[in-house]
Amino acid sequence: MLGFLQRPVVVTADINLNVVALTAVGLLSRLWQLAYPRAVVFDEVYYGQYISFYMKRIFFFDGSGPPFGHMLLALGGYLGGFDGNFLWNRIGAEYSTNVPVWSLRLLPALAGALSVPMAYQIVWELGFSHCAAVGAALLILIENALITQSRLMLLESALIFFNLLAVLSYLKFSNSQKHGPFSPSWWFWLVLTGVACACAVGIKYVGVFTYLLVLGVAAVHAWHLIGDQTLSNVRVLCHLLARAVALLVIPVLVYLLFFYVHLLLLCRSGPHDQIMSSAFQASLEGGLARITQGQPLEVAYGSQVTLKNAFGQPVPCWLHSHQSTYPVIYENGRGSSHQQQVTCYPFKDVNNWWIVKDPGRHQLVVNNPPRPVRHGDIVQLVHGMTTRLLNTHDVAAPLSPHSQEVSCYIDYNVSMPAQNLWRLDIVNRESDTDVWKTILSEVRFVHVNTSAILKLSGAPLPDWGFRQLEVVGEQLSRGYHGSTVWSVEEHRYGRSSGVSARPGAEGEGTGAPLPYADGRQQKPQLHGQILGAAVAVADSEKRRFRTQIQLHAAGLGHARHQHRLLAAPQDQCTDPPARKHRDLGLGQPRHPGVCPALHLVPVQTPKKSLRPP
Repeated sequence: MLGFLQRPVVVTADINLNVVALTAVGLLSRLWQLAYPRAVVFDEVYYGQYISFYMKRIFFFDGSGPPFGHMLLALGGYLGGFDGNFLWNRIGAEYSTNVPVWSLRLLPALAGALSVPMAYQIVWELGFSHCAAVGAALLILIENALITQSRLMLLESALIFFNLLAVLSYLKFSNSQKHGPFSPSWWFWLVLTGVACACAVGIKYVGVFTYLLVLGVAAVHAWHLIGDQTLSNVRVLCHLLARAVALLVIPVLVYLLFFYVHLLLLCRSGPHDQIMSSAFQASLEGGLARITQGQPLEVAYGSQVTLKNAFGQPVPCWLHSHQSTYPVIYENGRGSSHQQQVTCYPFKDVNNWWIVKDPGRHQLVVNNPPRPVRHGDIVQLVHGMTTRLLNTHDVAAPLSPHSQEVSCYIDYNVSMPAQNLWRLDIVNRESDTDVWKTILSEVRFVHVNTSAILKLSGAPLPDWGFRQLEVVGEQLSRGYHGSTVWSVEEHRYGRSSGVSARPGAEGEGTGAPLPYADGRQQKPQLHGQILGAAVAVADSEKRRFRTQIQLHAAGLGHARHQHRLLAAPQDQCTDPPARKHRDLGLGQPRHPGVCPALHLVPVQTPKKSLRPP
């Protein structure tokens, strides 16, 4: 039993010197002076930004592909001790001393070097001679484009490596099928095939073509197994199940694992938050989480809220209104109601705030204890800055003539009554008594009079609408769509004592301010509103400005509708949201704090405030 101690332990191995030589030459060609040039080359300026995000654990989303390739590059930075502090702003920029260039380029170089012996193995497994296998490997070795890609911080070399690995693994598995099916090596190569396919797809979506190639070959082999009369039915079933698990289930799980690790690593707010849902944004450190921290969960009558559209196309945006009205006559000759515009605005703004009002009461504050709003309740939405109610009626929308116009109601003393009652429909409710919750609830607003649903059409309005996105009333019978779903992002309880709805809240008034308990007038107060910004009430404006501008002369208003605003040159438009708004092609915003169209700026009133004394 102890005889093995009386004899030396001998290990024998077959070493293919061709493979060893090709591997050595491949490593030499890819690793020699890898840090040269010590400057940003080509798409390193693109992938380097994502590496910095990983190092700082800042959330990002790259729509061009899955995250596995980025994580491989970030792994090189982590091994080299990179802290992420480098400005990836231009090609040719010299790397600073804190950037471990050699480590960042190491993994792509190793992938490129190992692709050389792998090409040899693939040709050999296909049954060709050693001479043909060496020739194929030399073609990979001396290809100038492959050498260049392997020596830079790019994804192509890693993609090629996993594509070759998937093909080689399946060939190894197929050849072992002839000698020892269900052996450890048989299982190893089969599972490795599925993992390699998932890695190829996880780097770039073009890897799916290699995956489809493997699946196609596996399907042909499985068909031959079914027709093999020497195998029992149970044996054939085991073969099929093994291939299904290894080539279908495992790749899907590994692919999902990449995203799980990606989201696990990136826990801080970043520049790409806006494309994600409000619930996801609130889960990140900083950003929206700082704004929503401590805000009430349940929406009650009197709550002050911002409503974000859940669809997020063409850009994420919030329900918005401002003093400007729809033109009486559109460019195509159709008429409008000339009511106050309601749009969807892609930036956070004070004009995005709305107050949830009980139709049976005038007050706009939350009771103590609060009365929560539930599924099926009838509500009114009061625009916080203009105190007008969200309204829709049987008037065609400006850009979607088959849908209804949505506006904030202005009583022109004509035969156009207010229709401002909305039924709350919680889409993701668990029961019909569910409470409307901040961020968590996805809701639809169904118009009581016409059964239309508040919907984002996504069409940018013309210049008179400041290129903001159109909001319409869509008939319920046309089906469910994500553009009809809204969620509360920011939420405050209105606590101002004695505040009640203006006399025109039910359609009788002309836009009068809200009264205090002692009779003084005020606007409804919103947490976070801009102090000192002059809010011009279009039809009852009493403030004085230095310059009068007839907006109808520029096509931005109606001839009988004057707006008095302070003019300013273009270079005074320095607010970042305004610049971003122009870059997206959505025109100039018109609201307090952002330079509006025609280079108009909000007037500051240093001795007056919108807040009550």
